[in-house]
Amino acid sequence: MAKEIKTIGVLTSGGDAPGMNAAIRAVVRKALVNGKQVKGILKGYSGLLNEEIIDLSANDVSNTIERGGTILFTARCKEFMTEEGQKRGAEVCQKHGIDGIVVIGGDGSFRGAQKLAALGVNTIGVPGTIDLDISCTEYTIGFDTAVNTAMEAIDKVRDTSTSHERCSIIEVMGRNAGYIALWCGIANGAEDILLPENYDYDEQKIINNIIENRKRGKKHHIIVNAEGVGHSTSMARRIEAATGIETRATILGHMQRGGSPTCKDRVYASMMGAMAADLLCDGKTNRVVGYQHGRFQDFDINEALAMVKGIDPYQYQVAKDLSKHC
Repeated sequence: MAKEIKTIGVLTSGGDAPGMNAAIRAVVRKALVNGKQVKGILKGYSGLLNEEIIDLSANDVSNTIERGGTILFTARCKEFMTEEGQKRGAEVCQKHGIDGIVVIGGDGSFRGAQKLAALGVNTIGVPGTIDLDISCTEYTIGFDTAVNTAMEAIDKVRDTSTSHERCSIIEVMGRNAGYIALWCGIANGAEDILLPENYDYDEQKIINNIIENRKRGKKHHIIVNAEGVGHSTSMARRIEAATGIETRATILGHMQRGGSPTCKDRVYASMMGAMAADLLCDGKTNRVVGYQHGRFQDFDINEALAMVKGIDPYQYQVAKDLSKHC
């Protein structure tokens, strides 16, 4: 018989993402509705090892759903990657009476959750990452806000790029995944989209495309470049040298992590946080909450981490076809 959960901990780990506060709020309030106590663990696994743990009430998460970032703060923790650190984390949970933890973060955070579950701490993962690179889910908290932030920024770069008849390379975040770049490439009508999953590093093709478009009367050229490809500044220098067209690189950077979350990020994060709390209350452990085929569901962490996610080939083909000037 599963041990009854009395106290639930919640932490955010890795990179922050808009909507994390909505998820924290949902965990807290759903757990309280189910008669559980809730403790917030500050600064991710680092805070767990340092016992930076606070009690959370319904009032503590009031007026947070609209805020970007994470009220629990976040950090990366190399110590928790070690067996010694993981055992220490489980001991801290036991010391503070934490029977289960909701971990909001990316795949690295889930590996930590997996280790805690193996050490007897009921653990549920919630996918919080702007990169959309968690294989078991079609949605991750923060992606919608981040991609809208990047889209609006690229629109602004396009305006000045057109005024000066420039080529612009705009580098977006995403770590080793190209989802933000792909979505922005389609949404912003980019002439070229460079994704780590598909890019062949043939710059001559890009140069030829720029020259051909200029001959057709195109006054600007937008290249959306994924972080996983990178090197936008040096690429801009090479393209300008080869084409004679002024080329500028704009790296959007961490602005994509900030800002008030969109409606979708608030609602989906709330649903995922609530489901995570319910799963713990039901005695479940070693699970990840995800969104697949129009509904929220949970997966075994081991299976989730073993899944492979790639760029939809049809979506990528459409992006290329819509960028052509026939």
